[in-house]
Amino acid sequence: MASTRTSTTKRSASPSVFILGAGKVGAALRHALRAAGVPVTLRPARRPLPRRIDADLVLLAVRDKDLAPLAERIAAAGILDRRSAVVHAAGALDATPLAALRGSCAGVGQMHPMISFASTTIFPSLARGNVHVQGDPVAVARARAVARRLGMTPRTFPSLDSVGYHAAAGLVANGAAALAAAGVALLGRAGVPASEAPKLLGPLLRSVGDNVERMGFPQALTGPVRRGDPSAIEKQIKTLRERLPEVLPLFAEAGLLQIPIARELAEGPPGGLDAMRDIFMNVLAPLRAAPAPRRKATRA
Repeated sequence: MASTRTSTTKRSASPSVFILGAGKVGAALRHALRAAGVPVTLRPARRPLPRRIDADLVLLAVRDKDLAPLAERIAAAGILDRRSAVVHAAGALDATPLAALRGSCAGVGQMHPMISFASTTIFPSLARGNVHVQGDPVAVARARAVARRLGMTPRTFPSLDSVGYHAAAGLVANGAAALAAAGVALLGRAGVPASEAPKLLGPLLRSVGDNVERMGFPQALTGPVRRGDPSAIEKQIKTLRERLPEVLPLFAEAGLLQIPIARELAEGPPGGLDAMRDIFMNVLAPLRAAPAPRRKATRA
């Protein structure tokens, strides 16, 4: 049975980590912790619980709905060293799902890396990434120490709306992936081989991320909307109508979101942003005017 044991002296020098859950997040964090020289044990959550866990930080990397039941199982099994702290990696939840463990360990909390994890074998870089940490003082302190060992920045925002925070992360991470998929399809219709299109868009996305991080808004915005160039937008819409019409509403909605950012920059010619707003609205008007589909009545 797996177990991690750490002396009191070693606890202060090099935090040890036990990860329960070998999915995308757990596997990636194990990989990064090993590379950083942090003692780490990874155990799939589907396996029976180990006989003993006494790592400095225990990370539960399982689905949101499984956190509270898993915490209750661990508490009932009595396998935690009371000096261990326990955190989970869920973005939309505070420390509440781990409440059952408060009498069994040094403290509980949340440690959510705001990083996109997409594979159990291909891992993202955690460098310059952020980790949201909240919970009991001991859990927060150890999670912060581990985050720093990974080259990440631990952050705590008092009174954070966890659901809103997680929705923002999902909008950017998953929305960007969906936009990139649409971009791959459009590149394919423009003559780029399917195997090459992701190689073009990956660096582009990274450069956008760098601009957002380093400059913030409105400066991170680029392209024809920033320049106030309605003729370029009209040409792009014409191409989308011909080659990928299903993406046109998304293109128009994204364009409308750029307008107020571009207004702050005020770099384009007078009237350019108003003209582009009208172009985008003309695309969306038929869709917004269409009645919502009726739901079939269900019998009680």
